[in-house]
Amino acid sequence: MTPKFLYFDLGNVLIRFCNDRMVRQMAAAAGVEEGVVREAAMATGTPADVQWRFECGQLTPDEYFAWFCDATRSAPDRAELELACSDIFEPIPESMELVAALAAAGHRLGILSNTNAVHWPFLTDGRYPQLNDAFELHVTSFDARAMKPDPSIYRLAAEQAGCELGELFFTDDRAENVAGAAACGIDAVRFESTEQLAGELQRRGVAW
Repeated sequence: MTPKFLYFDLGNVLIRFCNDRMVRQMAAAAGVEEGVVREAAMATGTPADVQWRFECGQLTPDEYFAWFCDATRSAPDRAELELACSDIFEPIPESMELVAALAAAGHRLGILSNTNAVHWPFLTDGRYPQLNDAFELHVTSFDARAMKPDPSIYRLAAEQAGCELGELFFTDDRAENVAGAAACGIDAVRFESTEQLAGELQRRGVAW
């Protein structure tokens, strides 16, 4: 069956990111050692993790900044710290070209991403125009208050698209997120390369 709506993960599917660069830049902005930032700020993937709570929308940017200052015993300029935290992305040209072609062909597209309320405004402020121009919907974990692979974020994605779960296609580079989507009934494929993704779409009758 040809899907009615195509959802894409963001990180390492459309945009590359570098956590090491983030740690290095945040440490410089805060005037502390990189190890201090890495220990304080890097995610462990559990609900008690501050990064997890931030990406789930349980912490506001104000609260996250206050926590970071306390955890690292530093007093950075907030704008400088947020830029250091966010200036870590690089578009994947082949994926952006595919997305542009799909949008031009009239396919409905969306982004389904685990992200936070600092990174997302940076990404969508116009520096990566296709994120606004090509995608009809943006479903983000901090707005949904749930992170992939929580079933609720996949249900929200279907609801916002006006589709049944089985009418969606989704691609993500993380196996657990693909498995979570598939368990909800979504046609989900792990992203390996743009060429591989294009082949998966063509096999489903998606033309451009």
